[in-house]
Amino acid sequence: MDSSRLRARGTARRGAGRGPAITRRGALLGMGGLAALGAAGCGSGSGRGTADGPVRTIEHKYGTTEVSGTPERIVTVGLTEQDYLLALNVAPVGVREWFGGHPGALWPWAKEALGDADLPEVLPVEELDFEQIGTLAPDLVIGINSGLTQDEYDTLDGIAPTIAQHPDHPDFGVPWQEIARVVGTALDREDDAEALIADIEERFKDARDDHPEFAEATALLASSIDGAAWAYAEGPAPGFLTQLGMKMPEEAEALFTDEERAPKEVSLEELELLEADALLVGVYGDPEASVTGKKVFKELDAAKEGRVLEMPEMSRLNGALSFGSVLSLHYALDVLPDAIAALLDGDPDTAPGKVE
Repeated sequence: MDSSRLRARGTARRGAGRGPAITRRGALLGMGGLAALGAAGCGSGSGRGTADGPVRTIEHKYGTTEVSGTPERIVTVGLTEQDYLLALNVAPVGVREWFGGHPGALWPWAKEALGDADLPEVLPVEELDFEQIGTLAPDLVIGINSGLTQDEYDTLDGIAPTIAQHPDHPDFGVPWQEIARVVGTALDREDDAEALIADIEERFKDARDDHPEFAEATALLASSIDGAAWAYAEGPAPGFLTQLGMKMPEEAEALFTDEERAPKEVSLEELELLEADALLVGVYGDPEASVTGKKVFKELDAAKEGRVLEMPEMSRLNGALSFGSVLSLHYALDVLPDAIAALLDGDPDTAPGKVE
């Protein structure tokens, strides 16, 4: 697969009562896939503000955008920016659907933060609907965690001031801290954004302090996508494990030799490369076809010793790790550190229960 095309454009498939299912490309992207670094755009960006008030100049892949005052009608065209707006008490009017099929394209943590505000209008993930976006009359468009092209950016910027991808990170590869900072600047809420970041980083520190065994353990994020195994080095979910103080196994680390460390497919003959003290597996597609049910997988030491945590694609934990946002990380931190601790003891009888 050309990793530069890992865009969130998959057509949703319908599962048996499970809502839209994430596609192969979407799964790679969510669990840890990054698009390649694109050439810097030559666009100068928007020079207009959104309202009276202090002007903030935000740099992005295609130039700079000036935002003034307090934007009130914001459309998000990336994968996860809605969570950051809601964490800062701003309800977007339009949100690009990624996966999950939840009303308003909001997962439970985001719906809770929305409170009594109106659900945002859902934008399709496959292609940007510029007419629909224009009808929403936004005063700001945010696409930081995205793969906007120069043409898409130019069209959006003709509708409203638009903030594209961070200039220093790959498409879809902006760390959650940087997304929070850019959104905080756009909303003139820099201090509040820093407080959100500090709170989560403190929770990671507490988890490391509570579980010193993490520093001596290896962990790997993998997925089964329609029965094929994939391993990940970069992205929100692998980053979560790193922030807990865990390291990737050397054998798996050796898979990632390219600069962008894109997801790697692992053949059934090479499944031993997935061996880790704690192995997390996102299960996409038909659960009955999951690689975790194959005999060769069950022969891994991690499987025999109860050190594998399966996460169904529509489970809240899988969604929380995939989003890796200032809202979803709190849910993951509530659940995952203790679950990983149970994996590390190597006792199948103490393996975590079914993931919700």
